Amino acid sequence: MIKVILTNEILKYITAIEKNRFKISSVKLPYTVANRLRKNSKKKSSYASTKIEGNPLSKQQVDEAIESDERKHFLKPEQEVRNYFLALNFLEEKAKKKEKFSKELILNVQKCVEQGASKEKIGLRGAMPPGVLFAVYDSQTGNPDYIPPEYVDIPSLLDELVEYVNTTDDHPLIVAAVVHYQLVTIHPFEDGNGRTARLLSGYILDINGFGFNGIGSLEEYFAYDIDEYYNAIQMGLPALYYAGRDNPPHPEIWIHYFLKMVLLYSNKVCELSERSSSEELEGSLSYLKEKDKALLLLILKKYKHEFTPIEVSKDLAVTNRTVINRLANLVKNGFVEPHIEKTRIRYYELSDFAKENKKEIKKRLKK
Repeated sequence: MIKVILTNEILKYITAIEKNRFKISSVKLPYTVANRLRKNSKKKSSYASTKIEGNPLSKQQVDEAIESDERKHFLKPEQEVRNYFLALNFLEEKAKKKEKFSKELILNVQKCVEQGASKEKIGLRGAMPPGVLFAVYDSQTGNPDYIPPEYVDIPSLLDELVEYVNTTDDHPLIVAAVVHYQLVTIHPFEDGNGRTARLLSGYILDINGFGFNGIGSLEEYFAYDIDEYYNAIQMGLPALYYAGRDNPPHPEIWIHYFLKMVLLYSNKVCELSERSSSEELEGSLSYLKEKDKALLLLILKKYKHEFTPIEVSKDLAVTNRTVINRLANLVKNGFVEPHIEKTRIRYYELSDFAKENKKEIKKRLKK
């Protein structure tokens, strides 16, 4: 199994990614905006991860396949991207429950990835017919690029990986890198190994707070230079698993590459989150009339918790009805939330979006 020793370069990567993690956590997006970004990110990941495996669909075709009615008959490339998207949804639900990494989870993810394939493609691979070598072959030369471990060794190798993930003190970024490498290297399935590895290393990041709210696509960075991705995994070692890939002498080659990709990915998420927050704020404020803005500024300054229209009407010296009408526009644009009991609004309070962006909103309203 790959064994990682921390180097100064690895520590620099981890520190930089941790800083981005803090930046991203401080940016709060409205629920609808965050949901839209997450869905788009899943589409990008589905396109990129299947592209690595040779899927020929364009981004537009991937989008169409994912949005199509599930009752439609899909071609194999379309089914692949849909499966990946559904696997991301599956893991998103598992992450909410903080489900532990397990052999069962690995098998369920591969089952999602290979949905619709023949039965022998789903689950752990078994013995090959006499005289037939199970290997990953070069499509041009026909020579084996990689000869994975014997099928009889797979259960114990997966058990070793699961135990490592659930007992190690390694940093979660290292754990994610190890999971990615080990699943690709163990190659436990006839098909879907790379996609399963990318999904589950992403899951490790997600449950440990490095999923960056589901925004952005790490898979995109692996797909930018597919040769670099494969070269980093192979580390210049012989094709046979037992000739060094089981315990690579220079694991830092893969770890440096993986962390570099996560850093690039987290940089992009920082930029995307900050830009989306700023654009959403600017857009929401543009829909407010001057009197609505004055009301919002008053609420931001005076009311830290809930308030009623009657209280505000006294401050503004206007009627209760006038305040209710103006509040309706603030509610519509996501700045204020009404609290309803038995069909009646009992009080209002600032939305989470307004609370998190309080300083910036006040600054823009005072211009």
